[in-house]
Amino acid sequence: MTDQAVDFGGAGGADRSGARPGRRRFYGRARELKELRADIARAGLDTLAGRPSPRARVLLVAGRPGSGRTALAEELVGDLARGYRDGVLRARLTEPGGEPVPVERAARGLLDRLGVPAPAGAAGDELTQLLREACAERRVLLLLDDAAGAEQVDALLPDNPDCLVVAVAQGPLTGIPGVRPCTVGGLDAKSAIELLDGYTGSVRITVDPQAAETLTELCGGQPAALVLAGGWLAARPMASVADLTKRLRAVADEPERPVAARPLARAFRVAYEALPASAARTLRLLALAPVGIADAHTASALAGCSVSAARSALEGFAAAGFLHEADDEQYEVPGCLMPLLRELLETEDRPAEVQLARARMLERTVRLLHSCRAVTEPEGSPARRKLAGLPRALRFTGPEAAAAWLRSRQPALLAAARVAVADGELDTLARRLIAALVRALAAHRGAENAAPELYGLHQLVLDVAERRGLHRERAAALLNLADLDARTGRTADALVRYRAALDAGRLANDPYAISRAMESVGGAHQELGDWQRAADWYGRALSQRLARDERADQARLYGRLGAVHSYAGRYGEALRNWRAAAAGYRRLGDLAGHARALSEAARVQEYAGRPQESLRTCEEAVEWARRAKDVRLLAALQLRLADTLDRLGDPAAARLHRAAADQLLGTGRSAGQPACEIRSASAKD
Repeated sequence: MTDQAVDFGGAGGADRSGARPGRRRFYGRARELKELRADIARAGLDTLAGRPSPRARVLLVAGRPGSGRTALAEELVGDLARGYRDGVLRARLTEPGGEPVPVERAARGLLDRLGVPAPAGAAGDELTQLLREACAERRVLLLLDDAAGAEQVDALLPDNPDCLVVAVAQGPLTGIPGVRPCTVGGLDAKSAIELLDGYTGSVRITVDPQAAETLTELCGGQPAALVLAGGWLAARPMASVADLTKRLRAVADEPERPVAARPLARAFRVAYEALPASAARTLRLLALAPVGIADAHTASALAGCSVSAARSALEGFAAAGFLHEADDEQYEVPGCLMPLLRELLETEDRPAEVQLARARMLERTVRLLHSCRAVTEPEGSPARRKLAGLPRALRFTGPEAAAAWLRSRQPALLAAARVAVADGELDTLARRLIAALVRALAAHRGAENAAPELYGLHQLVLDVAERRGLHRERAAALLNLADLDARTGRTADALVRYRAALDAGRLANDPYAISRAMESVGGAHQELGDWQRAADWYGRALSQRLARDERADQARLYGRLGAVHSYAGRYGEALRNWRAAAAGYRRLGDLAGHARALSEAARVQEYAGRPQESLRTCEEAVEWARRAKDVRLLAALQLRLADTLDRLGDPAAARLHRAAADQLLGTGRSAGQPACEIRSASAKD
């Protein structure tokens, strides 16, 4: 929730990556800047007590929305940034609707900007600890904008006195020791008139300086109100400052509009009522834009107009002071104006029309995400053929353009998914949106890199499925979440979710979900070292696969059973299952899989004290790897065969096999293939 900057003459404010694209002209605030700079050098409570300061110093800029508090903080940060070698980090701690941003989301965003990987699904405490560790050896300047309370700021404070935190809030941050607020009020008269002059030119100010002073008083010196007043005058070169002053007074005197007694609401009302009806409706509907960010497509879908008309409307709103210009042709609704727009939306638009506009926006987003993913598919594929039939405005020129769009829109896209699920009345659209976003992220970033975002999206799917009683979707979401838990070492959490997925799969009568959940429960028990339970669950999953004659899955599960029986020392059972796995892969025509399974059988025979049988099985595995023409696998098996021969007391033969492996590995490396170690899908040495 970002305030209007003091001047709209330059580029936009801070972008979503934390970079600041341009410095605006800044008016006044000399006293506040001096006070804040002096506060940096002021001795803190720890210093006065003779103790070294354990945490970063906090400077607080306090003021009402629209007072220019964010612009003041940005000006201070811009002046101080060169003293912080590791850069400036920015986080916004309140959503446009007024809801506090969860600490885990803010911490993850800051870690991302530092380039520090964070586990998918990590809790707030883990993420804030990672952030403190990341800042421990860095000298960073942290700007926390629109903090809802001291708890948010305290959780993100670095434990490093070389860092500095500039917080922006509406009031004091009670609970953080040693923080004195720099309270921001209205601009002084001279600075306020200079701001207006940037919109109107000096002539209209000079011919009626008294009217200009009155105008600044009616605006309370608030930059946001002055910007709207300046935009109104700039759009009407024949109007005088006195004309606008009369309008502001008339609005303030209307008894049925007590809210207009506030300077910002007064200026907003005058500017808004000067808009044509269609433009006013478009502006109101921008209150529905996720995180207050809109581009031409968002505005077009909300208003039901063409993309070019929406782009022109956004440009006009920015010139009038209703919007900020953000990065990549995006515009941001100032946080101080969002409550006013939402109030108008509630009073002037019927709920059905608002819901229709929201549905159009989500539908357009889904189509753009489909296009974003389809452009990564090969030429001539069904997805590319379907893409060619879309309107030009919905197509991307190539994968790079689509990836750039996805990267710049990601905060708004994730927010759109959250808002759609929270709405509760558009669950079908919400599910389609989440599915399209998951596929687009996986296509452009890969499932591993996009895991943190995917975790949140799967959680949203789970919320919808539980609300609607959709057992199949619930099972799928639980499986996806459990997989991500398992990859990040939260095996116990994963096990709970796999069991819940099994229950949901049974309720849905979904054979795939049931088998998948059973196998995953077995894998979790295996990871926890409970071989008996792992074997039991793998056996249940195998029974399901046998009943449906799913041969590839059968072969894999025989191998998993062989592995856990090996760990438990039940070598007879292990050998039987590895032999069954080998036979299954052979029937499937998977020669490499057949060779790997035989190699594992040879390992079990060696564990069981049957070296001669192990040698024969390993030789058989080498022959199948040779038939498979898998150079890396063949080399790994040659090395294993050499180790077996060494243990049998035949070093000469072992040397021959090692030489053959070296030759194969040299060939593989020359072809760009690294050496590999033979290892089953679930076995460990």
